[in-house]
Amino acid sequence: MPYWLVKSEPTDYSIEDLARDRRQLWDGVRNYQARNYLRAMQEGDRLFFYHSNAKPPGLVGLARVSQTNLIDPTQFDPQSKYYDPKATPERPRWYTVELAFERQFPLIPLETLKAQFTPEELLLVRRGNRLSVMPIGEAIAPRLLALAGC
Repeated sequence: MPYWLVKSEPTDYSIEDLARDRRQLWDGVRNYQARNYLRAMQEGDRLFFYHSNAKPPGLVGLARVSQTNLIDPTQFDPQSKYYDPKATPERPRWYTVELAFERQFPLIPLETLKAQFTPEELLLVRRGNRLSVMPIGEAIAPRLLALAGC
């Protein structure tokens, strides 16, 4: 089963928000590589939820992909900060997935992740990596789950 990591600033959308909502469209991704990762996701894939731009940043929970290959509606909304004037309903540019909450766990700080994983093992700890969606290696997911007590 593939694993992924998704980042969100907790002031925008937190793991607590996902726990409350139970399901959420993961909209607003405007990086082509991250979009391609979203398009590669399959229903049932699991995701590590990461709080970025927090003090401290870190992993805070798990979710799963509940729907795939959905058109991101924010690209068509001129009032949205994610509006894309080049996108049309006939030729959308941005796709996404729906996430379903699985569980929250105590924060695993970025510093702990940096101490446990090399940049080759975990893209998240690679210097300068700002992707909001990224794959987690097959050998790395069990180690992250163990750190989370799962």
